[in-house]
Amino acid sequence: METIEIGQSDLKSSRVGLGTWAIGGWQWGGTDEAQSIATIRAAVERGITLVDTAPVYGFGTSEELVGKALAEGGLRDKIVLATKVGLDWTDGDGVKRNSKPERLRAELEDSLRRLQTDTIDLYQIHWPDHRTPLEETAATLETFRKEGKIRAIGVSNFSPAQMDTFRSACRLDAVQPPYNLFEREMEADVLPYAKDSGLTLLTYGALCRGLLSGKMSKDRTFEGDDLRQTDPKFQSPRFEAYLEAVSELDRLARERFDRSVLALAVRWVLDQGPTIALWGARRPDQLDAVGDIDGWRLDDPTKAEIEAILARCVPDQLAPDFMAPPE
Repeated sequence: METIEIGQSDLKSSRVGLGTWAIGGWQWGGTDEAQSIATIRAAVERGITLVDTAPVYGFGTSEELVGKALAEGGLRDKIVLATKVGLDWTDGDGVKRNSKPERLRAELEDSLRRLQTDTIDLYQIHWPDHRTPLEETAATLETFRKEGKIRAIGVSNFSPAQMDTFRSACRLDAVQPPYNLFEREMEADVLPYAKDSGLTLLTYGALCRGLLSGKMSKDRTFEGDDLRQTDPKFQSPRFEAYLEAVSELDRLARERFDRSVLALAVRWVLDQGPTIALWGARRPDQLDAVGDIDGWRLDDPTKAEIEAILARCVPDQLAPDFMAPPE
């Protein structure tokens, strides 16, 4: 599998990483421990060497499952372990942003325990907290790095201006924005900023919450706390428009490359710059197509045809703003 260095750190990762938001169960209709652990191990078997998680994914559940899978399988040394910090749900009033130094310290120790490790490879601020100076947050993470408890620092959902301020107090190696064929806001600012600044992009939502998997139909329903119940992309009539785009993209991928739309969507993300595509999976079989990503590229005529399909089917694409936690 293709690899990439993460910023200026000494970390090297596969260009496809395993995203474990869905494994945590919260906003994804629950979780299955045995199946989740099997999925994590299957990812490593397929050549994936980065696993990305967060405390808020199931309020500790995702981190616990990742830690258990890596420890019991003797896999910790084979992967770049990435998690996040800076969200707080402890007051019982929903999830809020909190990057105060004491909260970061408490989360760090909890994550180390749940992940069953002494060091987190990539530690990322999950969302900017406007009540806490960014320089203070960065300095706190720099302290963690000097203590040897983390190896590299990243941010998620930050603007270039926020990253500039953050970088005044520590070395920043990575940024994690949402990015896929249907959610491309970061092309206007975060992507060029990362290229100019030597940052690696861990892009989440490469398959747009399953929309680009090629496995959905207009009859698909979402139950429980599944966040797709409130995602406007999955509401009629927009859902049908996005599915039409997926159908045309799938036809293009199969006729031109003998690949699926899923492989096309991930390959497109990788071809945009210094990117790692986070591939969310809940079952081992959802990783079967990982081997279809390497060994080819999208040529300019294909990229132009992709743009034409998107312009024709979904001319007013929607941003993923609905996922942002409150200030």
